[in-house]
Amino acid sequence: MCGRYAASRGPEDLAGIFEIEKWEPEESLDPDYNVAPTKEVYAVLDRPLKDVEDPKPVRQLRKLKWGLVPSWSRTPEGGARMINARAETVHEKPSYRRAFATRRCILPADGYYEWVTGTQERDLEVEGRRKRPRKQPYFVTPADGSVFAMAGLYEFWRDKTLPDDHPQAWWVTCSVITTEAETAPLAVAPADGPHALADIHPRMPLMLTPDRWDDWLDPARTDPDELTSLLAPPPAGLMRAFPVPTAVSNVRNNGPELLKELEAPEEGTLF
Repeated sequence: MCGRYAASRGPEDLAGIFEIEKWEPEESLDPDYNVAPTKEVYAVLDRPLKDVEDPKPVRQLRKLKWGLVPSWSRTPEGGARMINARAETVHEKPSYRRAFATRRCILPADGYYEWVTGTQERDLEVEGRRKRPRKQPYFVTPADGSVFAMAGLYEFWRDKTLPDDHPQAWWVTCSVITTEAETAPLAVAPADGPHALADIHPRMPLMLTPDRWDDWLDPARTDPDELTSLLAPPPAGLMRAFPVPTAVSNVRNNGPELLKELEAPEEGTLF
């Protein structure tokens, strides 16, 4: 799954990476090292511009809220629960299939966090001696330092309780697509810790390699079979993972110190 990630790149950097043609300075976001559900995040998408006769899609960098609200929802209350969409079923689930057909995006990240219950902690949990074991967070990121381009979906939702000209009349929300975690060895693995992404968690965000970006973002591509082929996992061995401070577990904490690579898991959270 993806429940927390880091996104520190600014608009100028992302514009160069994704060949952005349009972004609004007022939609700029501060670097966020602890992105949590319901927060505003950057999304790359191809869509025609408003009030322009040319219907050609334009590569845009937009600010969306993480937690998808389907267009047919009566209220936006379920958005916080719809942060992830499974690659295996995204084409058929009512909440996602419309967006999958024509409203796909890329959610740029430095990488994502996942929590592992250490062996000693798991043993205590099995014995019933501790109900809430302490977990060690790991940060997963491309080994070459490139952007972690997560496959995503976005959707529009109209708040009918507000007038058309109200700034919050329209919600634009998004969801991260996840897939089965890799079982192949990590490109760089901690000496005392997980050696594959599947050792950390059975699911992972679906990372799109640059050769798939244009096809994924193209709203003219609507054939389900063709789109499903884009959901294939990336080549194995592109990622590294390392333990980071448990401070990231508190969403109120935010800063580059959360990405500090620890030499070993913190005391009481050994893998």
